[in-house]
Amino acid sequence: MVENNTSQETTFELTSGLAESVLWAIQTEDKNHLQELFRDIHEADIADLLEQFDAETRTALVTLWGHDFDLEVLSELEEKIRDEIVSLLNPTQIASAVGDLESDDIVDIVEDLETEQQDVFLGALEETDLAAVQMSLQCPEDTAGRLMQRKFVMLPEGWTVGQAIDHIRSSDNLPEEFYHILVVSPRIEPVYQVSLGRLMASNREVELNTIADEDFKTFPVLEDQHEVAYAFNQYHLISAPVVDENNRVVGVITIDDAMVVLDEEAEEDLMRLAGVGDESLTDRVFGIARQRFPWLLINLGTAVLASIVISQFTETIEAIVALAVLMPIVASMGGNAGTQSLTVAVRALATKDLTGLNSGRVIKREIWVGLINGIIFALIIGGIGFFWFGDANLGMVLGLAMIVNMVVAGLSGIVIPVALEKIKVDPAVASSVFVTTVTDVIGFFAFLGLAAAVLL
Repeated sequence: MVENNTSQETTFELTSGLAESVLWAIQTEDKNHLQELFRDIHEADIADLLEQFDAETRTALVTLWGHDFDLEVLSELEEKIRDEIVSLLNPTQIASAVGDLESDDIVDIVEDLETEQQDVFLGALEETDLAAVQMSLQCPEDTAGRLMQRKFVMLPEGWTVGQAIDHIRSSDNLPEEFYHILVVSPRIEPVYQVSLGRLMASNREVELNTIADEDFKTFPVLEDQHEVAYAFNQYHLISAPVVDENNRVVGVITIDDAMVVLDEEAEEDLMRLAGVGDESLTDRVFGIARQRFPWLLINLGTAVLASIVISQFTETIEAIVALAVLMPIVASMGGNAGTQSLTVAVRALATKDLTGLNSGRVIKREIWVGLINGIIFALIIGGIGFFWFGDANLGMVLGLAMIVNMVVAGLSGIVIPVALEKIKVDPAVASSVFVTTVTDVIGFFAFLGLAAAVLL
């Protein structure tokens, strides 16, 4: 049998030894060994393992695990894999374990399932939990209502630390994890909250209002989840209440859920910049091809546009063959410089660091960066052109074109996403196409146009 090598003390990642041991347990149908392997493994790591296996191995693993399958793993899985795993689970198995999950985890699992699978989950909940989950599901996607959990610690105004501690210790319906005590008015309106750290560090006779958190924020139930995640990150929040249209508390959002949104947003921006949408490693070949095709088609169109520019200078290229050798350098350098500026701009827009107040200053900065780098690389490539072809004028033309395109690249990398943001178009989706087109067209036009004017 393969030796179990599951130590994660320093790497915080799956080891090859664990994967091999799990595969051996599946192959030998050794359920006890599988359970032993998963005993001290976090649900997120088990989810990663499931996503790395193929569909046949996942089926065998879930089947072998049987009724002991940990439903918390589902909340860590990609949507497509989650649907696949749920279809393998026995409804009785779901019913016996779903009640142990927090309401926000149940919503996270249920919201993307088919109706039939949703009914299995919801039918297994107790009446109070069912009402909480259904309320969250009624909220639009990507809102605070979908992120919140319904179980939290709530106390009335006027209590002391001692009363709060006694209440918490005597309660049998506490959340599995919580960070604050929420104090509300008789109308269940949030007044302030107290961190557990301050609560436990204070004497029993201290009134709760004297140790309330200074940074106390609430979120409307329909608040966009990206705004919620931004606020958590910006103001270093740990948890915050969610209120309905009457300002009454309906739930609480905790930092783990907010950070998931931030992580998803960063990943989404990166994928969109590359034109691959929500593609994942578990997608099938034809699905991936279908997702990538539209962006490749758009890039083909921009390449044709650049070719049209080149076609206007065919006589110049025929007269000076060296131009055909050198002109890709200018376009390529401009494209890379534009991508650098674009990546910084898109992320800064997402985190609200790039605004109307500082956009002018940032644009000027990028122009100067483009100019400085353009001059440096103009000297380098101009020298290469001169020594390669023995023509000083050719080297000068190449250097000047490099300066022009590097400045244009830095400028377009900032201006284009800012402009798209202004007209309510996602800059992560459309910016790269425009920036690439601009740098290609300007690069070829500047180089070939200067060559026609100076060298002929």
